[in-house]
Amino acid sequence: MTSANNTALELNRSGILIVLALGTFILGLSEFSMMPMLPLISETFASTPSQSGYAISAYAIGVVVGAPILMLTTANMKKRHALMIFLSLMFVANGLSAMATSLEQLIAFRFLSGLPHGAYFGAAILLAADIAPKNKRASYMSKVFMGLTIATIVGVPIVTLVGQNLSWRYCLAGASALALVAFICVYVVVPNIANNQPSNLLNEFSVLKNKLVWSILGIVIIGFGGVFCLYTYIADTILVVTKTPAYTISIAMVMFGIGCTLGNYVLGKAADRSALKTTGLALICSIVFAFAYVNASDNINLLYVVIFFIGCSVGLATLIQSLLMDVSPNGHAMIGALVQCAFNTANAIGPWLGGIAIANGAMPNETGYVAAALFMGGFMMWVVSYLQMNNKQTPLEPCNV
Repeated sequence: MTSANNTALELNRSGILIVLALGTFILGLSEFSMMPMLPLISETFASTPSQSGYAISAYAIGVVVGAPILMLTTANMKKRHALMIFLSLMFVANGLSAMATSLEQLIAFRFLSGLPHGAYFGAAILLAADIAPKNKRASYMSKVFMGLTIATIVGVPIVTLVGQNLSWRYCLAGASALALVAFICVYVVVPNIANNQPSNLLNEFSVLKNKLVWSILGIVIIGFGGVFCLYTYIADTILVVTKTPAYTISIAMVMFGIGCTLGNYVLGKAADRSALKTTGLALICSIVFAFAYVNASDNINLLYVVIFFIGCSVGLATLIQSLLMDVSPNGHAMIGALVQCAFNTANAIGPWLGGIAIANGAMPNETGYVAAALFMGGFMMWVVSYLQMNNKQTPLEPCNV
């Protein structure tokens, strides 16, 4: 192949990755922008914060329900067609959410918004793996995930300002409009090619018999709960413990988002060489910074630094997906669904355990101890996975699809 052809192919791959990342950016907006919008939603519908919070829970439930159903039903569909279906659902559901006339309607439409979340992520990451050159699968997958991390830096702060100065409805309407743009981009840019590995339901469900798959998912379910435990109570830590002005919360969130983006890039590059070793090292570092979070909370600048490094641990998402594809040559659609379910389970476990600690007298910054315990649990699951892979003599080098 000539140098010109290589350049053209690389540009085409880059265009596909940018379009796929636009979709994950929209998902980041859809999921994370609702948290700062809760007070505004409560004001609109005269509801309590806990009642409005059901809109967040409904989205998470939608992800867990939609990921396996949509991933399995579209497993043999050409990736472009599947992505367009998921973006259509995002367009319609976010648009309906923006027009909700009652809290009950909003909750129902938020559930619908969550349905394509995991399926889009799964399909987009699998497509990135399909087009990746040899030994670059993890870094290609991380570039798709980067859309969500950029949403935490740029998108969420912007829509927060829009919601506070105009209406929360504009935020969801904007997400709907972007989904339409992404739909058109996928149609134009993503090639209409058949899947590299045709699937069937028997192969997909056979993944569930693989004990190694479950131990690796345990890294996510337990360990990643530490990230959500800390993220949920950052604002309370700053206001109650650090006692700095409210605007410093936004700075902390931006630092977290920058950490997410950089960590996703660096860990993705490292995982191209060894996803297993990189995962273990990242978990150990996460434990250290979770403990550091407790004492750093007395100084806002030091807290920013720790929050940045906690954000870096979000890059584990791509590593876990890559590990699972290494240990299970078949059933990648099911794996994509399971990963999304695992992350949303962690999203429920982390804040819940942190909330229990606070309810029993812990200060908000002491959720760092809870997060450290969860990261430690994730590391123990990594040890179990490592031992299984050695005992079964599973190849530790990435298998390219």
